[in-house]
Amino acid sequence: MPRGRRRGRRGPGRDIYLRRTKSFVQPSLLLLLQRGDGHGYALMEGLKELGLADDSLNPSVVYRGLREMEHWGWVTSQWDTEGSGPPRRVYCITSEGEEFLEEWAGELHEMKNTLERFLEAYEEGQGGEGRG
Repeated sequence: MPRGRRRGRRGPGRDIYLRRTKSFVQPSLLLLLQRGDGHGYALMEGLKELGLADDSLNPSVVYRGLREMEHWGWVTSQWDTEGSGPPRRVYCITSEGEEFLEEWAGELHEMKNTLERFLEAYEEGQGGEGRG
């Protein structure tokens, strides 16, 4: 990550958290849309429930992700003009989005297995005599 982008960092693990969060935003949005159509604010709240959004996640990341996914054909949107508030864009997952989400989940299962093996080896090493 370029040095100029580190200004908002609040601790040594902050960059890792932000990269992890960003890489999960779009698949998480698809997961939320799989549960039902949604608009930006509701989707932000859903990301919080999944543990992927805190005060540091700029809403522009969510809206940019939604626009990209619409461009790729993973979601569609339409304006909801009913109700007392201003019109808002409501998003819906497509069959292409469902396919991507299924592939993502499969890759996560593989990564989970890799992580479990890594953690097991790490924990075994913590009890061994190789520590200085």
